[in-house]
Amino acid sequence: MSVAGIIAEFNPLHNGHAHLLSEAKKIASDGVVVVQSGNFTQRGTPAVLEKHRRAETALLCGADLVLELPLAFSVAGAQTFAYGGVSALDALGAVDTLLFGSECGKIEHLQTAADALFNLAVESAIHERMQAGAPFAAAREQAVRAVYGEEIASLLQTPNNILGIEYLRALRTLSSKITPQTVLRIGTPHDARETADGFASGQALRQKIENGEDVRAFLPTASLEILCAEMQKGFAPAQYAKLDVAVLAFLRKSTAADFSDVPDVSEGIENRILTAARTARTLFEVFGSAKTKRYTHARLRRIVLCAFLGVRRSDAEKLPYLRVLGFSERGKAILRAARQSAKLPIVMRASDIEYLSASAQRSFTLECRATDIYNLTLPEIRPCGTEMTENLVRI
Repeated sequence: MSVAGIIAEFNPLHNGHAHLLSEAKKIASDGVVVVQSGNFTQRGTPAVLEKHRRAETALLCGADLVLELPLAFSVAGAQTFAYGGVSALDALGAVDTLLFGSECGKIEHLQTAADALFNLAVESAIHERMQAGAPFAAAREQAVRAVYGEEIASLLQTPNNILGIEYLRALRTLSSKITPQTVLRIGTPHDARETADGFASGQALRQKIENGEDVRAFLPTASLEILCAEMQKGFAPAQYAKLDVAVLAFLRKSTAADFSDVPDVSEGIENRILTAARTARTLFEVFGSAKTKRYTHARLRRIVLCAFLGVRRSDAEKLPYLRVLGFSERGKAILRAARQSAKLPIVMRASDIEYLSASAQRSFTLECRATDIYNLTLPEIRPCGTEMTENLVRI
């Protein structure tokens, strides 16, 4: 089969994403598989739309099969996020090409940067610079520059390049036979506030949606229609601020020991978070007070969210299953082929989980908990249990 894979959040699915899906369809005659984040994202915040509705949008915009990236990988940093997404595509056994957008658009340059991060001299230089007080990102860039030069080091300055490099590292770690390809990112830069020629960053769009501004120029028709329909029902947009009091209460009753097994916690950052929570009135104030050179707002949001939802370090060690959110007719054919080739169990319905391992059941329990919490962030609060009742999307 000729099947392309994409790893995404689609938060929301905008014209830049539609371009990537279109490029994927050009190189894959048998379909496009998307591994999509669940109800919480890499930013450590709730997705603007519920995951099944984003999966439906993806299918209407060119995807054929949408798999869910489990919570522990969805709310992680770039390396773990990429490893989870690539693991899912590789485990399906039906994907032969990984396609992703990047600022440089040159797969050979990104591959060199990925190889650099396996270089022992670079690894040693990173450690030395961090020992001297440099943040990880700066230490890594400086170390690569010293060994590989400015052109390769500069790739570590922009978010889509960085994520692409992590995809390439994951492919190598897994000894995957999937071939990577990249397309040049078009439109505005990642997280840019400005818009241009029908393109806007996800950050700018989320802000516009929250403010009630017109976003018609920046979303494909299907994405816009689903967003509007969910907003009319009171199921969008999710608002992170609605968790403020609950999470602050959680932090105020927590101790440093409660953070001992939370992903990405080190160097006593939990003490800064807990101290900040004692006087802060909002989570934004907590993150502002706890922020350091090594701990960005996004990293702090992920740490606090993981602690709040009960995510442990071991939850992101390996993928537990392949959970299907939706599929098209071509996606059904991919699933038939995957039944013979998949390295992990394929989960089509919640009841499938009871026959799987303890770690798989724990992963699904985390998803249920996350969705119950997510339902509190919606304009019209939804009850618990929707993770068990939401139907597969069929296009």
